[in-house]
Amino acid sequence: MAKEIEGEKAQSQTLKAQLALRELILSGALAPGERIAELAMVDRLGLSRTPLRAALIRLEQEGLLEEIPSGGYAVRAFSEADIFDSIEIRGTLEGLAARFAAERGVSTTRLAELKDCVAAIEEIVEAPDMSAEDFARYVPMNERFHALLVDLADSAPLRREIERATSLPFASPSGFVEAQAALPESRRILLIAQEHHRLVVDAIQNREGARAEAIMREHARLAHRNLQLALRSAASAAKVPGAALIRRRG
Repeated sequence: MAKEIEGEKAQSQTLKAQLALRELILSGALAPGERIAELAMVDRLGLSRTPLRAALIRLEQEGLLEEIPSGGYAVRAFSEADIFDSIEIRGTLEGLAARFAAERGVSTTRLAELKDCVAAIEEIVEAPDMSAEDFARYVPMNERFHALLVDLADSAPLRREIERATSLPFASPSGFVEAQAALPESRRILLIAQEHHRLVVDAIQNREGARAEAIMREHARLAHRNLQLALRSAASAAKVPGAALIRRRG
């Protein structure tokens, strides 16, 4: 029992270190290329070296850090091409999830859950003028849609790969939603995204695997467009999680 309690405590401290470090990285408090000084970080976070080192390993696995030849880790920088590739990988995997769901078939109850989610999103995006609160409501519903889609695939290996592909903040389905709120094109893009939601549900229901896959791959590419628009101005770029890590093209 004592060992179990000790193990849970260690996991809790590692998670605390991981979340704190991730926030420092995504906020820009730790700059791209900056080496993580373990002793200084121990003092800064008020944690011991063991959970800190475990957190560094996890963040390297997420892709936010990279090992350096001299030892230790440094904050990773990303090119726009890196991000586009990450989004494309996510779209390919989600397309596969949609194809699996369509070809393997899903129950009426599970499909109804996805339809209910699409209906809830519809209510948000069809509002005459979307407010900041509407965008705040949209984010969890959009994430729920993507999570339900992965559930319908009933594939543990595919789920693991999608979780890995979306670990980077700007590769996730909602990576640019906050930035969209500051963009004049946001309404049009959200309506296109919602049409994709409706179409993929229809394709899954009709057991059209290739169509479902193509829709989700195209859906992910909206994030490419969102990134390009978000990076046009400092105001919108500041709302992209991890924007400080992106190497901007001249």
